Amino acid sequence: MRSLLTVFAFAAAAALPLSAAAPSAEVAATGAGPLAREEFVARLTRELTTRFNLEGELQLEFLRPWTAPARVASSWTVSVVEYPPVPSASMLLRCKILADNLLVADQTLVVRASHWREVWAAVQPLSAGAPFETTVLEARRVDLFRERDVVPVTVGDRSYVFARALAAGRLLTWRDIARRPLVKKGNVVEVSAADGMLVVTLKALAMENGARGDTVTVRNPESQKNFAAVVVDENRVQVRF
Repeated sequence: MRSLLTVFAFAAAAALPLSAAAPSAEVAATGAGPLAREEFVARLTRELTTRFNLEGELQLEFLRPWTAPARVASSWTVSVVEYPPVPSASMLLRCKILADNLLVADQTLVVRASHWREVWAAVQPLSAGAPFETTVLEARRVDLFRERDVVPVTVGDRSYVFARALAAGRLLTWRDIARRPLVKKGNVVEVSAADGMLVVTLKALAMENGARGDTVTVRNPESQKNFAAVVVDENRVQVRF
């Protein structure tokens, strides 16, 4: 019977440098002893968390029986030498195990993974265009390998709006939110252009919506010519040379 091997792995663990094969790490031990399953899984979990810069809790479950090397050692070194291209619910890994610096196993493992994190869900129907408010949302813990494209609770403030109507109970996805437009189509905006110490301003007509940092098209009402400008604030854009 398969046993669920759970290890808490947070983004703080992502201090190791990324490389094709992550640096080996010793498993702490007091005196000589076998390689504990918990230590082995903890190392695999940390390697995957670091490699893919995962935030939240990663859980691993072996799909095939795993047996520790039949020996004791004062120190164990576990290193993942082959990773999957992307993290997913099912992953193939290759790792090497050293006992007192002596290679004792070169294993290929198949693991089932869950990536748990808190995300936003609507507690009531939401209207398109309404400002992003956490009071109408609740945190819900989900497996990101099965619920793709959802918005974590670390994201969201009044610089966002709901991009479309949502039913109560629905998980919030990135398609459901958008940056609040600071410039709206049809509004008169102030355009500034700087050349050294010289700054020139004029009024123009916004031809499209834009959030902070977006490049939008505006029209000079006198010449009727369109040009591009970057949104910098409410009804303010800037021409960059």
